[in-house]
Amino acid sequence: MSTDNPSARSIAAAADHMVAMTAAIADTELARPTPCRDLNLAALLTHVDGLSQAFSAAARKDFGPLTSTPPDPASNQQSVFPPEWRDDMRRHVHDLADSWDDDAAWEGMTQAGGVELPAEIMGMVALSELVLHGWDIARAAGISFDVPDEILQVVFDFHFPPQPQDERDGMFGPVVEVPDDAPLADRLAGLTGRDPRWSRTTAQN
Repeated sequence: MSTDNPSARSIAAAADHMVAMTAAIADTELARPTPCRDLNLAALLTHVDGLSQAFSAAARKDFGPLTSTPPDPASNQQSVFPPEWRDDMRRHVHDLADSWDDDAAWEGMTQAGGVELPAEIMGMVALSELVLHGWDIARAAGISFDVPDEILQVVFDFHFPPQPQDERDGMFGPVVEVPDDAPLADRLAGLTGRDPRWSRTTAQN
């Protein structure tokens, strides 16, 4: 059963943007650095592919290794991508959106990454992961980050005000101060411990 939940629609839109971005990445770019410390682009894409499967299972309440295992993005650093990696990514990201397009997905408790949360909160975490890692991927690949401001605002409001840093450790680095009149994408990046000035050039210096 599909849902009229606006957050589910935001997940679907963010998923479409993620798929469009990954389709624009050449295999020769997979070793590029990313804003995620110690992760190259291949490792980050592997992480997104894995979290897509985990949050799909969380929406379906299909508990098992996919939902009970904490993520370890650093373990993906030496990933060797199969030729069909884009097809796999597209399928898994769209399955994430489809799985949350169901009223039942937003009800009760669920689990992802070994953490149990109310499903309505977990769905927002899934949206946040797609949007924030979409920003990371866009910066690493040097492509446009075109997620609409109305979706960025939902994610910004979800994380604002920021938790104390000792509660953010393992999720986000320290808040990066960004002017109040900066673009919303920059303010969201700073709020979640990302430097809006990050580029491949600065990362290599």
